[in-house]
Amino acid sequence: MRSPWRATVLGSQMAELLRRPGRFAATGLSLLIAAFVVFGAVMAQQIVTATVVDRFRGTPDAVSLVVTRNDAADIGEAGLDAIRETPGVTEAVGRFDGGAPVGGSAADRYLALAADPGTGPLARVRPVEGAYPSGPRRIAVDTRAAEAYGLVPGSSLTLLLPTPDGESTRRVPVEISGVVRSAATGTGEPTGYASGPDLLRLLGTPGYSRVDVRTETPGAATQAAERIRRAVPGAVVRSGDEVRGEESRAAVADASDTLELAGVFLAVAVGAAVLVATSTFRIVFARRVRQLALLRAVGATSRRLAAALAAEGAVVGLLAGAAGVLAAWGCARLVPPVAGRFGHDLSAPAALPLPQAALTVLGTGLLAVLAVLAPSVAASRVSPLQALRTATSEGSTVNGAGRTVLGVLCAAGAVLLARQQYASLPEPGDTAHDRFAALTLVVVSGGLAFLALIALGPLLVRPVLSALAVPLRRTGAAGRLAVAGVGGAPGRAASVSVVVALGVCLVGSTLTCLASLDAYERYRRTLEAPADFHLYAGEGGTLDRTLVADLAARPELADVTAFRTAEVADDGRSATVTDLDLTTVRSGTGLTARTGALGRLGPAEVVVDAEHAHRLGVEAGDRVTLTSAGRPVRLTVAATLPGAGPHGANFFVTPADLTRLGAGPAPTLITADAAGDGAEGRARAHRAVTETLTGPERGDGRVVAEDAATRAGPDDDLRTMATTVVLLLCLTVLVAVAGVATTASLTVVERRREFGLLRALGLGGAAVHRMVTLECALHGVLGGVLGLALGLPYAWLVVRAAEVSAPFTVPAGQLATVLAALVLVTAAAGTIPALRASRTPPTVAVARGD
Repeated sequence: MRSPWRATVLGSQMAELLRRPGRFAATGLSLLIAAFVVFGAVMAQQIVTATVVDRFRGTPDAVSLVVTRNDAADIGEAGLDAIRETPGVTEAVGRFDGGAPVGGSAADRYLALAADPGTGPLARVRPVEGAYPSGPRRIAVDTRAAEAYGLVPGSSLTLLLPTPDGESTRRVPVEISGVVRSAATGTGEPTGYASGPDLLRLLGTPGYSRVDVRTETPGAATQAAERIRRAVPGAVVRSGDEVRGEESRAAVADASDTLELAGVFLAVAVGAAVLVATSTFRIVFARRVRQLALLRAVGATSRRLAAALAAEGAVVGLLAGAAGVLAAWGCARLVPPVAGRFGHDLSAPAALPLPQAALTVLGTGLLAVLAVLAPSVAASRVSPLQALRTATSEGSTVNGAGRTVLGVLCAAGAVLLARQQYASLPEPGDTAHDRFAALTLVVVSGGLAFLALIALGPLLVRPVLSALAVPLRRTGAAGRLAVAGVGGAPGRAASVSVVVALGVCLVGSTLTCLASLDAYERYRRTLEAPADFHLYAGEGGTLDRTLVADLAARPELADVTAFRTAEVADDGRSATVTDLDLTTVRSGTGLTARTGALGRLGPAEVVVDAEHAHRLGVEAGDRVTLTSAGRPVRLTVAATLPGAGPHGANFFVTPADLTRLGAGPAPTLITADAAGDGAEGRARAHRAVTETLTGPERGDGRVVAEDAATRAGPDDDLRTMATTVVLLLCLTVLVAVAGVATTASLTVVERRREFGLLRALGLGGAAVHRMVTLECALHGVLGGVLGLALGLPYAWLVVRAAEVSAPFTVPAGQLATVLAALVLVTAAAGTIPALRASRTPPTVAVARGD
């Protein structure tokens, strides 16, 4: 006898789900991935927090108390001795953080300096090469300083320290005794270390900024703290745990900024999972139309049927959420040991965070309900007469007029906002542009464009497919059938391809924006450091013309160039004009012109930077007047720059024209490059510049030499951000690929009779396999083309709104790689469904449909 529960509408749907668990796998896969990535983000935060807390050594674990002064004054040697003599105190060391310029001038390089005992439980560093310093004028440097300045044990370094009266600078040579590795989280500056007393004598500092104290036992810290307060007037004593907690929270807060950025992209991945799940539920319910019609025929109302289907979706979501949470938890436990094999020391997360796990499971269930809502309502309206017919395919339905109208309205709104933003783009040099408002409009326009793509997707599939599928039709029957299979169900193809397009749009536009900003960053660094070395007179005067010959005679240097600058007035405002030849400026990307062309200037020609070109309203071919000492000089604009000019100059003219503007014959700036490659070549060049400037004829320190390495750092931050963002966006592509696999699996089940008929007509199993694989690949091609068509224009708008001077750079190689990889991955996603389809026997063609 049938149980009453199974006799209900809800019971029948649950029984159907238990009877065919494969449908659960199909509908729950995208939700499982969504739960996995969301809880994976939670576990990533747990790992980051645990790693920071376990490995943070700003204050060593052995420190029981930290002593400072309430008036921010230093603690002298007498105060340090009083702390050491306090009962209960086992050890006390003074800390001091300072620094000094290094090399030929105060504008050259900089070395941070920190006091540390070097050994024992209170040390923050450990030697990796050489020995820790003992004695005056000896320091150890960290690995960053050793690499940046080419230092090894036994080498020497010159510190530029103020004289006791503070009115001048003295040169103090120090010996490098060793190289250390620091466990402290600092600013990332090259740092030198020495014992507290030696460092105080070297720098002439009266005392320490803080004292770290180790007590005999943790329980003795409280009594020792009170005694220290009495022994050192004005002392502020805090526990080591309190200080370490503050430091750890600050470090975790820095990491949380990246995790918050990840949350934005995870939200996009979750939205993609909902789209895939909605499409999957719609296909599954279309497959079960006869069963749903029978329930209607025996008295089930549309409302009860829709509620039962929604409950089914909730069950699927909860089960998928639980599976995703467990999978993310297992992966998080594996990450630390795997990372350790690659040299990255990560801490394992703590116990399973049950509140976050429960919220993730419940949230996945809610997402499933949202995804199943529209398909369940549509499926519940099935006519009871459908019980007498075979199952129909969802893919043959055509979008209603309402959906088309909605898509057209969204597209119109996107175009209007994009056009408004295009019309309000700033000119180069316009510093009053509101970037945040502009980017907000671009994001809103992009969102409307994607909604339009969702609504109009079925109408776009066939025309795009007809253009893309010409080569496939020439590959034989399998190719032609694949094109017909995708084009015959435009609604289904659109629902899958749109999610793929979302991932490709985000990845492609992000890669394009990052490539453009990277090109601009290299351009900007070129402006900041057009050469390896930049020499000028410290008092703002001119340089000895023989200095150019002396520098050019050094084999360690190359491309020694001298040029002049002068102050002029344009339209009543002060500006800088120079005779620097822009064609000789070194650049990773090459200086480019916004209008006109950069080349050898002729008489009475000028190149203008972006700011002054915008303010004067000029471009190539226009005329400008520069005035110096009341002498006006009219010049023709040969080109305008997209941004600032090298060395901060605003106008670039010929030497003859600069002389007309009143410039003297002596150079004001000299640039030079290192003749050798790498750090050793730069180090040799730097020594050559220093020796030339400190020779017997030029030892007055009047000439300042700046090393470009101190002003133009590496692009590690940009590259790290790019890698992180792209990897996060790939989660969306992962969800889309799962949607392709799910749709292919359900399609194979739904089209068994079709495959059987093709087998009966003589199509081999390999051809059927190839046909299904090509259909999946076509979903990747459709999504890739639609995604790039949508993403590249918006990437252009984002680049122009974020930095109008940035050159729009399309990374064609990267985009082609992404598109090719996507096609291969979506084709691979159909491997198992294609294998099932290829094994369909011809007898299925005459079997009764279920």
